[in-house]
Amino acid sequence: MLTSDEVVQSRAAPPNWLGIVSKYHTPDVRIGLWQIAITLVPYILLWVLMYWSLNFSYWLTLFLSLPTALFMVRVFVIMHDCGHGAFFKSVKLNNNFGMIFGVLTWTPYYSWRHGHAIHHKNSGDLDDRRDIGVVKLFTVKEYQALAWWQKLSYRIYRNPAFMFLFGAPFNFLILNRFPYPTDFKRDRISVHLTTLALVGYVVGMITLVGWQTYLLLQLPVFFLATVMGVWLFYVQHQFVDTYWRLHPEWDFMTASLQGSSFYNLPRWLHWFTANIGFHHIHHLSSRIPYYRLQEAYRENELFRRSPSLTLLESLRTLDLGLWDEDLGQMVSFSTAVVKR
Repeated sequence: MLTSDEVVQSRAAPPNWLGIVSKYHTPDVRIGLWQIAITLVPYILLWVLMYWSLNFSYWLTLFLSLPTALFMVRVFVIMHDCGHGAFFKSVKLNNNFGMIFGVLTWTPYYSWRHGHAIHHKNSGDLDDRRDIGVVKLFTVKEYQALAWWQKLSYRIYRNPAFMFLFGAPFNFLILNRFPYPTDFKRDRISVHLTTLALVGYVVGMITLVGWQTYLLLQLPVFFLATVMGVWLFYVQHQFVDTYWRLHPEWDFMTASLQGSSFYNLPRWLHWFTANIGFHHIHHLSSRIPYYRLQEAYRENELFRRSPSLTLLESLRTLDLGLWDEDLGQMVSFSTAVVKR
């Protein structure tokens, strides 16, 4: 069943839009529980293997941290599906697993869900809430009107090294400890309860294995997982021909199918990232469980017309930092300077 937002936003879409996506809305509790099992069991086993590998070589530990981090990303995307009410039919199951997986990924479930819902509602819309739950963006004209120190601050913020190597872990470690500005008490409480749960987890692990061992295990996994996670949500909207419009001209379906990419990853990476690469379909209807996104893609030619990015092509998005209203595309800072 469509959310109220989806119904309102679909008015400009073709008449068959609702029928297409509604076919894939039904989750299966057995599939959901199985997906959780094949995610959590190897995730836990890999942590055990990392601990065991410390007896031999820390290089082996670092090698094992990569698949462990990939499983952490997969845990996060399952939490993300729960936040959309898509993973299970049961609201209670979605929220319970969402909160548990939020702790596992250092994310306050209810607060994050609120900010992410705003992103879905405003994706591609150049209104005053465009930066909530997504990477901050200025248009070329807005950037040129900034003071020099504001331009410098924005360029540092959009610098790939800063954004991913510092910003990604900082977001999950520090920023997630503070709620979005909201009137919802549950969102604020979820932030503090998640932090308390994490303190208990960290203290427990330090008591069990010692602080040095804990840091040797936790730091590489946390760093890799946060970098990969932020990259996945960044690249889906940061390509040359993405979609941004002023609110009066904005259209939900176009924003979903043209402003969100199909990240054409190898099959094994689609599995680890829980099909988040089918981002255009997800934005068109966030109620589709991730394990049905590939099915929707295969069966509907409409979804195969969206912008597609390979791994190599996606690296070229790192140079893009501004939206050019005149050209209708993302441009680099150097392009904006020449244009001025």
